Amino acid sequence: MATNRIIPPAPEQLAVEKPPDAQLTELEIRNREERKLNAMLRAGATAQIIIGAAVVLVICYVAKPVLITLLSSILIAFMLEPVVGLLERIRLPRSAGAVVAILLLMALTYGASYFFYNRAVDFAHQLPKYSAQIRGLLSHVRQQTNEITKTTEQVLPPANGKKPTPVTIENTGASGLVTENIGTVAEAALTAFFVPFLVYFMLSWQEHARTKSVQLFRPEYRSTAYVTLGHISVMMRSFIAGNFVIGLFMSICSMIVFGLLGLPYFYFLAFISGFLSLMPYLGVIFAIIPPLAAGLGVLKGTGLIIIIVTVLGLHLLSMNVLYPKVLGKRLQLNPLVVTISLLLWGFIWGAMGLILAVPI
Repeated sequence: MATNRIIPPAPEQLAVEKPPDAQLTELEIRNREERKLNAMLRAGATAQIIIGAAVVLVICYVAKPVLITLLSSILIAFMLEPVVGLLERIRLPRSAGAVVAILLLMALTYGASYFFYNRAVDFAHQLPKYSAQIRGLLSHVRQQTNEITKTTEQVLPPANGKKPTPVTIENTGASGLVTENIGTVAEAALTAFFVPFLVYFMLSWQEHARTKSVQLFRPEYRSTAYVTLGHISVMMRSFIAGNFVIGLFMSICSMIVFGLLGLPYFYFLAFISGFLSLMPYLGVIFAIIPPLAAGLGVLKGTGLIIIIVTVLGLHLLSMNVLYPKVLGKRLQLNPLVVTISLLLWGFIWGAMGLILAVPI
């Protein structure tokens, strides 16, 4: 009769093994720790980016004169590059071509300043002739404003029955005005003094600067960096040339309309209005003010409405039709980015920030 023998397990099988649930728990703990570490790294990187951006903005605000001078010089160098290239093709050395281009720009700037300054002085001398009409219009507006104020006081009386305290405005005089604006004058003088020298070096050492900039990248990326710098140069020149063409078109159209309305110094006002309208968003407001102020003394309500409609229509035409046709193929600018750029640089640098925001 056979007997059943019980075979004892091998010693290896007697080792205590962890259940599958415990192994999964350790894996989940390891994954959770990795996720926490990645989250901490991402939070640290985000904090570094925010701090770095804040430091850069503070530096831009503190170093405003230097950065505006540098960026204005770069913009002018892009404008003069075609002239220097043309002179270089007729066997003129690049350094000499840069000097000639800068002298031509300074001559044109002086001529335009002289012309517009004389027109502005003549226009200011003509203003007293229309002072009666302007005073009448302003008195009518003041009367309407006073009536609205009285009606508001009757509807909403002041608290505790107290009357508003009158405000006295003190005239600081010419000395106070000069003292307040001496910083702005000093910045403008600094920019005007250094810009020609910076533009000369940027034009004459263009290839050297581009080569040194490309050498900052790794060898496998240098060809791409060189091509990218060339594309940036083409885009900047296209932006400047396109804006000039569009501004000239709007100036000519405004000149025709203002001339037919009999606006004094219509060519002067049309040129200013046409190029002010190039400024995104706020340009239409600045473009309306000069012709509207000139037309207050000579035009009636219909003429003033025609001026507003003309400037507004040309601005909408340029931004919605001419810009996409002339610049849209080469410059693809996100409207949200442009708006944020205008707000940011306008807040940091003022009027020059609005001018440099889109090129930046």
